[in-house]
Amino acid sequence: MVNQTDKALAFAKLHVKGAPLVLFNAWDAGSAKAVAQGGASAIATGSWSVAAAQGYADGQALPLDLLLQTAGQIVGAVDLPVSVDFEGGYGVEADEVGKNAARLLETGAIGLNFEDRIVGGDGLHPVADQARRIAAIRAAADAAGVPLFINARSDVFFQKDSLPHADLMEEALTRAAAYAEAGANGIFVPGLSDLNLIKSLCDAQSLPVNIMRMGGGTAIADLASAGAARISHGPGPYIAAMETLTKAAAQLYQ
Repeated sequence: MVNQTDKALAFAKLHVKGAPLVLFNAWDAGSAKAVAQGGASAIATGSWSVAAAQGYADGQALPLDLLLQTAGQIVGAVDLPVSVDFEGGYGVEADEVGKNAARLLETGAIGLNFEDRIVGGDGLHPVADQARRIAAIRAAADAAGVPLFINARSDVFFQKDSLPHADLMEEALTRAAAYAEAGANGIFVPGLSDLNLIKSLCDAQSLPVNIMRMGGGTAIADLASAGAARISHGPGPYIAAMETLTKAAAQLYQ
C-alpha cells in the first residue's frame, strides 16, 4: 500500500504540460473502482456528481460530513491518488476553510479543487481574500505533513453574462499568479474552451492548467497541444451513467 505522502507526490508528477493527466470524474466508491479498473492513474471527484448521487444539489448542499464520508470510502476502495472537489471549502473565512481542509486530509485524499466563486452568492471572491483562503489550506496541509495538491479553480470564464473570454484573460492571469504565490499547485479554468486562449494561459503563467472537457467535445490531443496539463470531465461521466441506467430500465418497463 502506498502511503498518503507518496500518493500526493506521484499525483503532482502526473501534471505535465502537453502530456496531460486525464481524469474521468467519479462520485462514489463503486464508480471510482470502475474508473480505476479502466486504467486510470488517479481518481478525482466532481462536486455536482457526488451531490447528485446522494440526492443533493450542487453548491455545498451536500453536508460536509457526508462529503468526507464519501471521500474516505473512495480512498479505501482504490489504491490510487484521490483528489476531491471541495467547492468553496465549506466556509468563507480562511481559518474555517483551513480547518475543513484538515478534515479532508484525514480521509486520505491527496488533492482538492478549491473554487473562487462565492458559493450561495454572486461573483467571485476578491483576489486577496481567495489567496488568504488558499494559504490557509496550504498551512493545514503543511501541518499535517501532506504535500496536498491544491487545484485552484477560477470561475472567471464560467460566470453568467461574462465578457468575451479574450477580455477576461488579464484577470485570469492575475488570479493565477496570486493563487500560485499563496500555495496553489494548479489552476482550473472551467468554461474556457478556445484552444488559442488555452495556449495563451498555459504559456503566460507557471501553474499546470486544468481544462474541463464535456462529453465528446474538444479532442484530448488538441487540448494537450495547447499546453493543458490536466483534463477533467466534470459531471459528464455521472450524466452518461445515469442515462445508460435509465435506458436499461426503460427496456423493462415500456
